[in-house]
Amino acid sequence: MRIAILGPTASGKSSLAVEVARHLGATVVNGDPYQAIQGFAIGTGQPDVAEQGGVPHVGYGVLPPSMRPNPADFGARVRGWMADLDRAVLVTGSGLYLRGIWDQLTELPEVPEALVARIRAWGSGVPARVLHRYLAAVDPGRAAALHPNDGSRIQRALALHLATGQRPSDLLTGIQKGVPEGWKALVVMPDRESLRRRVALRVAAMVKAGWREEVAALLAAGHGEDVAALRPLGYPEWAACERDGDAPAVQAGIVTATQAYARRQGTFFLNQWPGMATWDPDAESVDTAMVRLGLS
Repeated sequence: MRIAILGPTASGKSSLAVEVARHLGATVVNGDPYQAIQGFAIGTGQPDVAEQGGVPHVGYGVLPPSMRPNPADFGARVRGWMADLDRAVLVTGSGLYLRGIWDQLTELPEVPEALVARIRAWGSGVPARVLHRYLAAVDPGRAAALHPNDGSRIQRALALHLATGQRPSDLLTGIQKGVPEGWKALVVMPDRESLRRRVALRVAAMVKAGWREEVAALLAAGHGEDVAALRPLGYPEWAACERDGDAPAVQAGIVTATQAYARRQGTFFLNQWPGMATWDPDAESVDTAMVRLGLS
């Protein structure tokens, strides 16, 4: 049996995944590439022992910081984690990486290395947010799926567009496909204002748990280049704050950026898999979620 619990960051999908896995006697499987990386536990929301609730979890904090995940390779890795499990509950907030896990990616055209190098050189002298505006002009859908500070992925999308003349979102998603055979899926979707509050509370809890100190430890261990290349949400901001920054202002900025990102996550799931069942954790019971998954 394969269950997918999906949804924006801070929506409550991880806690629901634990409840579903406990109900089924299943294992929770991580489908988030950042939560798979060692040393990024607090800021990416890797569930701690208490949050795991005695339910087996796999795929969390198992990859080195030098790893540069991509949807196809990471998807194959997640399928490997599930291969020997009779019952698995996948949890992820990334629609693009879910496509990799479900093997729903199209083959991308090859981008000439000279063009990649040219885009990188351009990107090195232009803020990522400026590049994001260029991407939004040619492909609003792909821009909506990327954080404005995610320079490396924005550059890849622009290179793909320049090489093919097509929108990267069309190339990445290909023909729309539904939930694969043998899977049941549910999108955890609080209403917009509730999600905004949840994000603010989550960021505050992460800071209290030592998120800024986690970033400082990564930098002290020589992983500054990895933080800059991976760019998990909030990590570059805390890294910059270590050099010269106002922590309350940085936290407020991370909350705003995460709220916008969470909104884009929810939109992506609903647009890419129309008709997929949804569940509001603030208005509906866990029993309702089980019914929508066909488990009760």
